Amino acid sequence: MQKMLPNLAIYIHWPFCKSKCPYCDFNSHVRDKIDANSWQEAYLKEIDYFKPNIQGRTISSIFFGGGTPSLMEALLVARIIEKLSLIGRFDKNIEITLEANPTSIEAKKFKDFREAGVNRISVGIQSLDPDALKFLGRNHSVPQSIKAIETARDIFANYSFDLIYARPDQSLKEWENELSQALKLADKHISLYQLTIEKGTAFYSDYKNKKFLMPNEVLSASLYELTNDITSSVGLESYEISNYAKPGFESKHNLSYWNYDNYLGIGPGAHSRIDKQAIMMIHNPENWLDKISKESNGIQSRIDLSEREVFEEFVLMGLRTKYGINKMNFKKLMGQSLDNYIAPARIVTLKKEDLLSENETSVSATKKGSQVLNKVIEYLTL
Repeated sequence: MQKMLPNLAIYIHWPFCKSKCPYCDFNSHVRDKIDANSWQEAYLKEIDYFKPNIQGRTISSIFFGGGTPSLMEALLVARIIEKLSLIGRFDKNIEITLEANPTSIEAKKFKDFREAGVNRISVGIQSLDPDALKFLGRNHSVPQSIKAIETARDIFANYSFDLIYARPDQSLKEWENELSQALKLADKHISLYQLTIEKGTAFYSDYKNKKFLMPNEVLSASLYELTNDITSSVGLESYEISNYAKPGFESKHNLSYWNYDNYLGIGPGAHSRIDKQAIMMIHNPENWLDKISKESNGIQSRIDLSEREVFEEFVLMGLRTKYGINKMNFKKLMGQSLDNYIAPARIVTLKKEDLLSENETSVSATKKGSQVLNKVIEYLTL
């Protein structure tokens, strides 16, 4: 009998935006002109190159991320989906998500994306406060945000949107009001991220030059607790540190990362992890295109992950979710039980401090542990 290969998630990176947000450290670029034909040819070529990694597998999800994928032509999205369907097997409940910005949304385009095969939309709202939108460098207004969500709701049965909180000078009451307004628009899923200052961003230099102050640890923790309380009150449960959903509507694609499943990334700067091998694509869009034309792939590096690296990633990803580290999946992947990698005494110590919980099947971060997750992971992986 032929061995069943593990399922595969596919990520498609569209690297272009209309403008660069000051907090963004993603691989996104602003260009005056984009040759749509060249990009279509490049995406399809790279998918062909990875055919051996796709064939024989069931594709559980496809995610168009960026950048701003809603700037893509629906025809290109359709061609990519069709290409993948001819190589791999689509799960009968496959989730196909496309990220969108309010400034690139119109009902007709959303309908075109749906006809192309997209069945889930994630809208980058980021805030429902006009001053915050200005601070975050967003080019849309609050009315545009609301209209975008309403458009998504009318066209897609499954939609989500993002907000950024723990911003400079944001009070608990202000966030409570903003989040309460947002949850009236949310349906089955919402992503809520605390603002982080990353190296290489415009905000990084502004923060270093003390142009603004970030919330302290106590306020950040209070904002996080408030977020969980309010979302829970409307039936949206935290299934990952920054993601909330009604049961059955968790993002399948994101869960594939956190469950340490196989995923393939196509496009500039995309990352893959397949069978303990990490692959990184060239980040610069033009350089990626050039390498595709010459070698049919845009690979920058291909590395066999060490046992230690796999262990650390598995722990990091697992503890981000409410499901925690699945002991059976860990043993299946590593060939040994979790006790062989983490001294049981360390888990006991963290349980006594109410930072971890444990049962026969998993080890999970508690509510308290989620707020200091980096320290928990560092202690477990020493």
